[in-house]
Amino acid sequence: MKIFSKEQIYEGDKITAEKQNISSTELMERAGIQIFNWLHIRMQGAQVPIHVFCGIGNNGGDGLVVARHLITHGYNVKTYVVNCSDKRSKDFLVNYERIKETTKKWPEMLNCEADFPDIGVDDIIIDAIFGIGLNRPANIWVQGLFQHFKKSKAFTLAIDMPSGLYTDKVPKDENGVVWANHTLSFASPKLVFFLPDTAKYTQQWEILNIGLDPEFFQSTETEAELLGKLEMLQVYKPRDKFTHKGSFGHSLIIGGSYGKIGAVVLSSRAALSSGAGLVTAYVPKCGYTVMQTAFHEAMVITDTDNDIITEIKFDIEPTSIGIGIGIGTDAKTSKAFEVFLKSNKVPLVIDADGINIISKNKEFLKLLPKETILTPHPKELERLIGKWKDDFDKLKKVKEFSKTYNLIVVIKGSNTITVSKDKLYVNSTGNPGLATAGTGDVLTGILTGLLSQGYEPLHAVVFGVYLHGKSADIAVEDLGYQSLIASHVIEYLGKAYIDLFAPIEDNLEPQADEKTEKDKQKSI
Repeated sequence: MKIFSKEQIYEGDKITAEKQNISSTELMERAGIQIFNWLHIRMQGAQVPIHVFCGIGNNGGDGLVVARHLITHGYNVKTYVVNCSDKRSKDFLVNYERIKETTKKWPEMLNCEADFPDIGVDDIIIDAIFGIGLNRPANIWVQGLFQHFKKSKAFTLAIDMPSGLYTDKVPKDENGVVWANHTLSFASPKLVFFLPDTAKYTQQWEILNIGLDPEFFQSTETEAELLGKLEMLQVYKPRDKFTHKGSFGHSLIIGGSYGKIGAVVLSSRAALSSGAGLVTAYVPKCGYTVMQTAFHEAMVITDTDNDIITEIKFDIEPTSIGIGIGIGTDAKTSKAFEVFLKSNKVPLVIDADGINIISKNKEFLKLLPKETILTPHPKELERLIGKWKDDFDKLKKVKEFSKTYNLIVVIKGSNTITVSKDKLYVNSTGNPGLATAGTGDVLTGILTGLLSQGYEPLHAVVFGVYLHGKSADIAVEDLGYQSLIASHVIEYLGKAYIDLFAPIEDNLEPQADEKTEKDKQKSI
């Protein structure tokens, strides 16, 4: 699913109106009806007090349409206009007149803190104050209204996006943003729903189809895409009946040091479980018995040193290599890494100390094959590209880094983002259970295994990240967040593959909170 910028959404609105020969007011009516339908299906006429707060722009116009339809269907509605400016949009004014014609209870004007209404904990708030066009902080008294919402603890539904949140930058003050329980977004999700600095402003989100021109949205290229099951089915490579283990490549996992051989065990197991035909582990001598005992299916090559890797020499011909897990940053290991990079032509996945070594020796970046995959955790990423001010600055720096060196960078997180030059790929799977030791080693193995099977590097990354997260999503249903460990992610990989062919109810994967912590969330 494409994630459109606000400029693209404005253009889509304009083209839709022209092609379908409708006015912007009619398009607003269509959007408001869709929001009303969403509410009506869930409420079924329940007489819970509904407070609809409308700004004086087009988002406020959407809110007035919703309020009007709620009123005509007999709901207990109170409508307010947040009078934060003298400027009103044309479509707001049209719908303001329509609601006055619908009810004797005209919208109340809110001009200051003294006008704030009482809101009960069991009431519903509909936030239609500001939309995607906001580019500066709200007035202080309006920010106070946002805090009034929060203190009420009432269920808050945001229209398009929480008021006070920008589409392209991080708010400086979290008190200047509505904290929504649920957001109904038009056309596409917004990138800010997936970034650590801004995702907190909506617990859940959903896309409403308001009939925007399909040709425009299909043909328009976007900076970011949200990837779910449908997209992964297009990437997946089915197996032919007459294939054999040689058909699926040979993964080589290089890493480990004294006390850290477990990382290579996890990566090697993950590579084979992701579908590689053969897996060889290259470890220090101390890792030989561990590998042969812990993972029977792997072949093992050892370094001449007992505790660390001091040279990287092998007589096999791998189709993919994963390197860096548990390898350490000893000077001898760094030298061995440099010598290896100078001669290697095989597709690479670099993780952990492999990235740390590169961060200390930036000249190594020029030795990497094109589209080498880097999988840093946040601190490793910081060592690689430097500090960032916020999530948007981080994305900018990673894109520049990716373009400069022709690399693919995986920004690990709640919604892992893969960066390939100017393009962002947002993953839709995964949950907090993955915040545990070794899951990064598992991801390295999965990506290495997919590369060995002939997946293009970018396809290997987005598919591997998806499977990694989906495996964890399935596992937590049995184990819970706290008890999930890295080995479980490997054990459930098979179910993640099988799930690809389960019926598709939606192109989006359920958010983790929806599945296992429903009882913690207020819902309509």
